[in-house]
Amino acid sequence: MDFLIFQNPILIVQASLDGLLLGVLFALVAYGMALQWGVMNIINVAQGELVILGGYIAYFLYTAGVHPAFGILVSPIIMYFVGVGMYRTVIFRVVNRDLFISILATFGISILAQQLMNTIFGSDVVIAQSNFGTSFLFDYMVTLPNAKIFSAVVSIFFALIIVLYMKYSKLGRAIRATAQNARAARILGVDTDRVYAATFGINAAICGVAGALIAITFTLHPYVGLPYTVRSFMIVIVAGLGNLPGVAISGIGLGIFEEFSDYLFGTEFRIACVFLLLVIILVYRRFKLSRKREYLK
Repeated sequence: MDFLIFQNPILIVQASLDGLLLGVLFALVAYGMALQWGVMNIINVAQGELVILGGYIAYFLYTAGVHPAFGILVSPIIMYFVGVGMYRTVIFRVVNRDLFISILATFGISILAQQLMNTIFGSDVVIAQSNFGTSFLFDYMVTLPNAKIFSAVVSIFFALIIVLYMKYSKLGRAIRATAQNARAARILGVDTDRVYAATFGINAAICGVAGALIAITFTLHPYVGLPYTVRSFMIVIVAGLGNLPGVAISGIGLGIFEEFSDYLFGTEFRIACVFLLLVIILVYRRFKLSRKREYLK
C-alpha cells in the first residue's frame, strides 16, 4: 500500500491539525458521558443519539432561516429538558441497579430515538451550512475549514463553563458530593434524585452543544449516533472517570488517530479503525485487570 502521507510531510501537518480540532469536539461529548457515568454509574448507550438530536435542533433552525450557530444556544436548553424527561420516565428506574440493566435501558432509548428522528426528520444525510469559509496555512498547502476551528473554540469554552459551574455552584457541589458517596450525601440532606436528574440533563445539554457543532461541521442522519457513543466510551475508559485533563488528551489523541487512519486506509475504513481500536483497548484493559488480580493473590 502506497502511504502518500509519509511521502508528503505537509499531509502529516494537515492530518494532525484536523485531528486536533476534531478531538476537542470528541472530548466535549466524552466529558458529558464521564460526568453522568461517574455520578450515576450508568453507561449511556444513547449518548450518540442525544448528540444527533441536538444537531437536528440546529438543523431545524437552519431550515427556518436562522443561522445554525444559534443552535449552540438553543439546542442545549432544549436538550437539558429532554435529558431530565428521559431520567424521569426511564433512567430513574435503573439507577443503583446492575450496570448491565442500564446498558439495556439506554440501548432501548437509542433505538427509539433513531426511529423517532427518522420519522420526524427523514433518513437523508443533511448539513447546516454555516458559510464560515476556510483558512489557509503554509502557503495554501494546509486548509482548515473555519467551521472546525469555530467548533473547537466553542467546545473549549463550554467545557470550561461546565468545569467552573461544577466547582463553584451549589448544584455542582451537590453533584460532586453525590459522585463521591451518594449515601453520605443523602444523610447530609442532598436530594440525590434531583442531582441525578440534573446530571442527566447537563449531559444531554452538553450533547446538544456538540450536536449543534456537528451539524455545522459534519453531516447528520438518524443512524450516525453509534460512532459518537463508541468514541465517548473509548475516551472515558482510557482517561478514567473524573479525569478531565485525561478526557481532553484522549479525545485529541482519538481525533488524530482517526485522521491518520483516514489518510492511510481511506475514508471507508475510518470507523472500522475506531471499532478496532476499541477492541484493542478493551482486550488490553482486560489483560491488565487479570494481571492485577494475579498479583493480589
